[in-house]
Order: sequence, then C-alpha cells, then structure tokens
Amino acid sequence: MKTFALVDCNNFFASCERIFNPKLEGKPIVVLSNNDGCIIARSQEAKKLGIPMGAPYYQWRALCQKNNVHVFSSNFELYGDISDRIMTALTLLCQDIEIYSIDEAFLTFDDLTLIEAKHIRKTLKTWIGIPVSIGIAPTKTLAKIANAIAKKQTQEGVFDLRNPKICDALLSQFPIEDIWGIGKQLAKRLKSLNIHTAKELRDANLKTLRKQFSVVMERMIQELRGISCLALESVQPRKQIITSRSFGKSVTTLPELQEALSHYTARACFKLRRQQSLAHGICVFLRTGFFNAKETQYQNSLVYYFSEPSADTRYILSIAKTCLEKIFKPEFKYHKTGIILLDLIPDHIQQFNLLADRDPIKSKLVMKTLDQINGQMGDNTLFFGAEGITREWRIKCDRRSPRYTTCWKELAIVHSS
Repeated sequence: MKTFALVDCNNFFASCERIFNPKLEGKPIVVLSNNDGCIIARSQEAKKLGIPMGAPYYQWRALCQKNNVHVFSSNFELYGDISDRIMTALTLLCQDIEIYSIDEAFLTFDDLTLIEAKHIRKTLKTWIGIPVSIGIAPTKTLAKIANAIAKKQTQEGVFDLRNPKICDALLSQFPIEDIWGIGKQLAKRLKSLNIHTAKELRDANLKTLRKQFSVVMERMIQELRGISCLALESVQPRKQIITSRSFGKSVTTLPELQEALSHYTARACFKLRRQQSLAHGICVFLRTGFFNAKETQYQNSLVYYFSEPSADTRYILSIAKTCLEKIFKPEFKYHKTGIILLDLIPDHIQQFNLLADRDPIKSKLVMKTLDQINGQMGDNTLFFGAEGITREWRIKCDRRSPRYTTCWKELAIVHSS
C-alpha cells in the first residue's frame, strides 16, 4: 500500500527571512502584502501576540512597535527561489512528488518510517535552512490532517497517522471545518446534519451524503476511511498567465501606465516561455482605486487575439500598449494595470501563418538569448526600454529584505577576521 507524506514549510515567508538573518530566530515577524498594505504572513511568535492574518497593517502598527515585531515587505523573488530549492531537494529525496503550493508538496513511498521522515526534515533544514512539518498517512486527505498535528502538537515535526487506533482517536477530535477541502459554508451544512468532526464524517452514510452533496464528498469520506482516491498530480502548464501589481502611488499619465504595463508584459512573457507555451491573445486592463469614495471610479479592459500564437515579448508588448491607449482616459487617478495572456498552447504544436510578416524561428532565438542572459547574469540585466528605468510607479516595499539569492548587488557579504 502506498504511503503519502505531506511536507509543509513552517511559517514559510518568516522562515525565509531568518535564513540570512539568524538574529530573527525566536523573534516575532510579519510580512506585508504589495504596497505594505495587509499582513499576509506571521511567525509563530507573532501569532501568539494575536496579530491576525489579512489585517491592515496600520491597525496593528502600534502593537508591532510595542512588542518589537520585525516587519518586512514581501520579497517574492527570495521566497520563490527558496521554494524552488526546497522542491528540487525533495525530488532528490523522493521520485514521486506533487508540488502542491509554494511551500507544500506531497510525496509517495512504498513505505516510510519515522526515521526516514525525520531524515528528510533534517536534510531540508541543513541544505536550505527551512524548518518543515511532515504528515504521514495512507491518503492525501489524512496526510493533511497528520501534517496539522505534526505542526501544532509535536516537537519532532513529524506525525504518522497510519495506526488505525491513533487515527480513530484523533479524527474524533478533529473539527469538520479544518478538513482539507471543506470551507465555512460546507461545514455549516454538515453541522446541520449533526456532523461536527472528521470521525463523524468518516462514519456517515456514504450514499446519503453523495446524494445531498456530490461525488467529491464521497471521495473525501473514502479518503478519511484510508482508501486513496486522490493520486499525485503532475504540474500542469497554466491555461492563463496574469501579471499585475498595484502602484505605489496614483498614476495619471499614459506614458507612466504604458511603462508599468510594459514591465508586467515582459514578466508575463518570460513566464510563458518558461513553461514552453504560446499565447493566442491578451487582455489588458486598468482601474482606479476603489477605496477612496471621494474620487470618481473607472475600470476597463480590452481583449485582442493574435493572427498566430506568440511568446515574443516585442510583439506582445506593442499590442498591449495599443490596447492600453484605447481604454485610457486622462481624467482619472489609476491604481492598477495588468495583462492576461489568453488561450495558452504548448510551443511545439504551433501552426505557422504563411501571410505573417514575422519570422517565428528568429523570434524564438532572440527570446531564448534574452532569457539565457538574464538567467546567467540576473533579472533585468537586459530589459526593454519601454519598461522604464526609474519606475516611480513601483509598489512600495520600503521594508523589503535583500534578494540574497536572485540579485547580484544584494548577495550576502561574509566578513572574516
């Protein structure tokens, strides 16, 4: 019988900040969203202070200052790179892996002992510096529950839920709303049927609940009973790619908007090529800030489909700027713009257009060269002039830590005596 293990990084963003700054160990940490608006991550110490997830930072600034909470702007380049290193390490430790999120992965083994699981945990801490929790169980749903127990109720950070007696006792105490895949509304419906715990759901009448809900509910119950219904899934290419950010200040001119959109378009096209895809079209959008009732609101978007699929930043960028010109109105203060790449297909099945005035082979070589140089020398070593240089519209990130692993100028400096 297959064994599932869920590896989940503990307080991932906060743990990333601690890798290059060991003095933060044991200290409360919060990480803020774009433009330093809301709290999107907290260390365990910050959680104990009662700081809630998603709260506007200004409402908790005084408490953070009073308790010496270390506050950071989001550093997604660093977090993404650390995540890639973790997933790469896991593929060396296990052949069967599903990357579930930026800080979670499911693994499968023919068998897995506690000693082996602890070895995986120790290896990740030694190689990368990130603490993880590991939940072991016969199904993915039970592995999620085991991981929650490992994280909150053990010192070792590993918990095995394969023993039927232990599983029975813990499921009887596990709240229905904390089960993977059950949201608030579904939990309310189940509670109205007098189902309050994972054990009560597991032992409920399968046929009755399938009729009242769906086959998804049937699978969930089977998973709780130890019958695996959810296999590992390979990473699928995205069907759409969206790149957008709120501005650090209100933007009123078309050149500034075009500069920002050009930068987002270049990032989106890089992601498109990285997953070896082409886009059939784009959607360009912009909007004002919705939170200032005194200002007139405006939002608009425009979709454009290409004559043939493309991943060429130069071509897509020119189309995006034209679309933006058509929906721009000068009398507004804009808060956000962005681009969505539509109807993506693998780049190896492209059908060429004999009437097209662009050379697809030359285009691919130029973009490949661009990506290789930026990959070897660092992001933005080469960039399009349309993206701007000063980029005064950029999001606020006054508290961002250095991008230690992705920016040459921000590498950690080691001093020797």
